[in-house]
Amino acid sequence: MDYKDTLNLPKTNFPMKANLTKNEPLRLKKWEDSKVYEKILSNRDDNKKYILHDGPPYANGHLHMGHALNKILKDFIIKTKSGFGFKTPYVPGWDCHGLPIEHQVDKELGKKKDSIPKHEKRKHCRAYAEKFINIQREEFKRLGVFGDWENPYITMDFAYEANTLKELYKFFNNGGAYKGLKPVYWCISCVTALAEAEVEYHDHTSPSIYVKFPLQDDAKKALGIETEKAFAVIWTTTPWTIPANLGIALNPEFEYALLKVKKSNNKNIDNDDILVLAKELVERLVEIFEIEEYDIIKTFNPEIIENKNAKHPFYDRNSLFVLGNHVTLEQGTGLVHTAPGHGQEDYEVGLKYGLEILNPVDDYGNFKKDTELFAGQNIFKANQDIINLMDENKTLIRQDKVEHSYPHCWRCKNPVVFRATPQWFISMEKNDLRKKALEEIDKNVTWIPKWGRNRIYSMIEHRPDWCISRQRSWGVPIAVFLCGECGEIILNEEIQEKVLSEFYKQGADIWFEKDVEYFIGDASCPKCGSKNIRKETDILDVWFDSGVSHAAVCEVRKELGWPADMYLEGSDQHRGWFHSSLLESVGTRGRAPYKEVLTHGFVVDGKGLKMSKSLGNVITPDEIIDKYGAEILRLWVAAEDYTEDVRISNDIIKRLVESYRKIRNTMRYLLGNLYDFNPDENSIPFEKLKELDKYILMRWQEVKKRIYKAYENYQFHIFYHTLINFCINDLSAFYLDIIKDRVYAYKNDSFERRSAQSTMFTLAKEMAIVMNPILSFTADEVWEFLPNFDGKQESVFIHTFPELLNIDDNSLIKKMEALTNLKAEINKACEIARRNKIIGHSLDAKVIVGIKNVDKDVLDVDEGIEKIFIVSEFVLEDFDKMSNCYTSEDGSIKVQVEASALPKCERCWTHAESVGKIDKHPTICERCANQLI
Repeated sequence: MDYKDTLNLPKTNFPMKANLTKNEPLRLKKWEDSKVYEKILSNRDDNKKYILHDGPPYANGHLHMGHALNKILKDFIIKTKSGFGFKTPYVPGWDCHGLPIEHQVDKELGKKKDSIPKHEKRKHCRAYAEKFINIQREEFKRLGVFGDWENPYITMDFAYEANTLKELYKFFNNGGAYKGLKPVYWCISCVTALAEAEVEYHDHTSPSIYVKFPLQDDAKKALGIETEKAFAVIWTTTPWTIPANLGIALNPEFEYALLKVKKSNNKNIDNDDILVLAKELVERLVEIFEIEEYDIIKTFNPEIIENKNAKHPFYDRNSLFVLGNHVTLEQGTGLVHTAPGHGQEDYEVGLKYGLEILNPVDDYGNFKKDTELFAGQNIFKANQDIINLMDENKTLIRQDKVEHSYPHCWRCKNPVVFRATPQWFISMEKNDLRKKALEEIDKNVTWIPKWGRNRIYSMIEHRPDWCISRQRSWGVPIAVFLCGECGEIILNEEIQEKVLSEFYKQGADIWFEKDVEYFIGDASCPKCGSKNIRKETDILDVWFDSGVSHAAVCEVRKELGWPADMYLEGSDQHRGWFHSSLLESVGTRGRAPYKEVLTHGFVVDGKGLKMSKSLGNVITPDEIIDKYGAEILRLWVAAEDYTEDVRISNDIIKRLVESYRKIRNTMRYLLGNLYDFNPDENSIPFEKLKELDKYILMRWQEVKKRIYKAYENYQFHIFYHTLINFCINDLSAFYLDIIKDRVYAYKNDSFERRSAQSTMFTLAKEMAIVMNPILSFTADEVWEFLPNFDGKQESVFIHTFPELLNIDDNSLIKKMEALTNLKAEINKACEIARRNKIIGHSLDAKVIVGIKNVDKDVLDVDEGIEKIFIVSEFVLEDFDKMSNCYTSEDGSIKVQVEASALPKCERCWTHAESVGKIDKHPTICERCANQLI
């Protein structure tokens, strides 16, 4: 008789190899065909909703790792909240308007781009966005992300465009929107204004110049000096803005000095020149200016020259002395060249002092035709000509180059300029928008991580008015009418209703297709009576587009709700979507559109470097999916602390593949031993289980508790480490290793085997449910192979998380923990004996153990102490009598390993006295013989 045939070896069909790349698409199709997402929601119809509102990715290009990180994190939260019993509808969205798409279409159109009508170009843009929505939709679904993929929100849908305009009209109606001439970031390459969120800072080399402005008589008189050779000295890195200079700013808190030059090596500084400088900077500046000898003839408070004048260095006009707290001593001279048309602080101080908002630069970065001396020149190319001119007239003191952080366009990567242009703005002060937004940040929003609060608070606290207009074609138009004579904004309630009605029916393209009369008939200006009425041609900032999604989606779709429970995006969105959504919502509803804001870091390579094609370190989601499967990407997201920059490399992925294999093999072993187990008929209640089975279920309660807390705190890396440790240390290395003998060697329906099977069934069932938010593909596969039981739902995702059971037995836990530690030391001793060829398998061993201060009750277990240690013989010896044997590091345990002299059972491999004493079965032990009856 071959006794091996009587062993209960695992017989599951659950495959050893996951073959994720082949099987995941089949599972995705099964989910879609069986409408799993819809069934999850239906199962929770009466439950409280949890709304994670999707920040719309841009419909341009294939997904990168940042997209994968973001969408998988959202899926984790949606599924964990569902596991806790919430109804969690998830509506994905896409951001479709804006410059990147228009740029791509311009490339495709070539020379036609400037002649094609706007509404025709917009059709091309719409088609381009639709193409990538469809591409990205399939790529997101491939990640295992659940959602209403067939009914997403899309910012170019007619209803969304109409709702965007409806929100804009609210700002016009409450006085928050206005048109003004203000300096804004301007890209001369893309020929449009930019929001702060569309500006990136990169190193840039600029000219660095110090310039003398001759003092006019009123200033000299105020300072008590009579010489003609008195100058205010400024420093700037933008020589091209000097043609727009109208003022010189000093800080009223600083002390200034009149420095008289006695000896100079600078060709443009004469002896007896008097220079106005911040007193604190004199020592540093005289070295820079190559002044060898000087006297400080006077120090003064700058208020005495406020509203006095200097002369422009090359134009026949004055430069007014003004005061401003924005002037610092960190760089320069303590006197700041002020061009109100080219800087926010310059603009603000210019308004205070009644200076003209002068902007001599056109949309393309060239000086306008009426600009004296430099008409038609590109501003950056004109820098050197301006410097040369001042060098010739001796107003230039010094020129150098400086490398500094400078604003660049987020799209074309070229340097941008600050220039005053007529733009539409939302006021930060009107209706107390700034104040209310700051209050909302602190009162009604939880920021995760906490530093997110300080980041956005500072941005809102110091930001200028929101420039919402763009000079492009592809976007929602600022659909207002203007009088061509007096500039009056024409936008009454009737006009608003008419325009909105057309937008809802035909989309925003109608604004560019129809003339003024189509919308307002034969109307005239209510202010001046003129019939010369025109449509505004500017479009809205795309951040306004996406910022109204809380209104256009959460309030509109009945399955959702307002405010959203969570917004989740990358940390750059503090100045982007989080920011614009907050301002739009507070400006129209008085409160934030979200309760929690969670941010994640950027994806970097294994060394922490930003991914770039030039470095050759780019890893794309499809590379990982095609080689390993999306489940490994999901495990990667779970394993990393996303609150910081998240690293990825081939080595990191390979380590995760190994971790996944350990989790999978654990689940395979559990399922493999349930092939003949009927949970409804064969389950043994907890109180009757064997001690070891009770203990592992107690440990599982602790693991569940830790995982649930991690889920509640969105700390998915804790889930990963907790689960992998449980699989490796508690299950594989301890529990499953010990019970192998019990489940293989005992009769199918024996108490010993059913006790272990009951435990393994509970573990397999609950582990599948608990890990389904993270390892969705694997949990679903486990569920298919799990034996049917009363209450088993069609899908693992429909189940809520299993409750935490209060089944702790402290004495049993302490006993098992002590045995776990003792087992680890015996394993080490057996491994040494195996290397020394004293034994082969641990079942060949007789172990003699001495334990200092031993509690013999610890060794009294219903499993049988030899079974716990997986040896054939266990002898407890007096600790002090043992020598020349393995000793634990702390010196409390001694172990001597010998080869058992007892005969070996050929069925269970245990050495036992009973082998050879049973007539019918002389080659097996008594225990095994009893299982054959």
